[in-house]
Amino acid sequence: MIETKIKATVRDVQDFPKPGITFKDITPILKDHGLCTEIAAALAEQLNGLKIDVVAGIESRGFLFGPALAQLLKVPFVPIRKAGKLPYKTIQESYALEYGEATIEVHEDALLSGQRVLIHDDLLATGGTVVAASKLIEKLGAEVAGYSFVISLDFLKGAERLSPYTDQVFSMAAYE
Repeated sequence: MIETKIKATVRDVQDFPKPGITFKDITPILKDHGLCTEIAAALAEQLNGLKIDVVAGIESRGFLFGPALAQLLKVPFVPIRKAGKLPYKTIQESYALEYGEATIEVHEDALLSGQRVLIHDDLLATGGTVVAASKLIEKLGAEVAGYSFVISLDFLKGAERLSPYTDQVFSMAAYE
């Protein structure tokens, strides 16, 4: 089962990025090309039947599986990046972090009005970044079709924050 393989491969890093946090490090997954291929295929399979026009990946770890997922779904990939990283005209959305504020952005011409967008990231925690990405999608007149994650930390209840946009939330491995 893919969830078992992911959980056996993910590395727990204690006290990162600050004391009291156990960081779920997916970089060991990246050393296993077979598992990476399996994850991308399983993500695409989970989305079978969901109408998706574009995959939008959130910087930076959403860029690891997001482009492969877009290729498997035969749709374009759009990067959502930290402020100041995209070269063309952008729109921005700021959001609160436990230690301050962050801003993400997307090119103003990245999406067409009415397109159905799958937002992808490696991990769903509290949902703050993903909610900000959802607001960017809506600012461009597109619609959030769903969310996909390699890992979800369900005990942090991030999926509840996504419900105003869609109930289509998918992950490969959930931590209760």
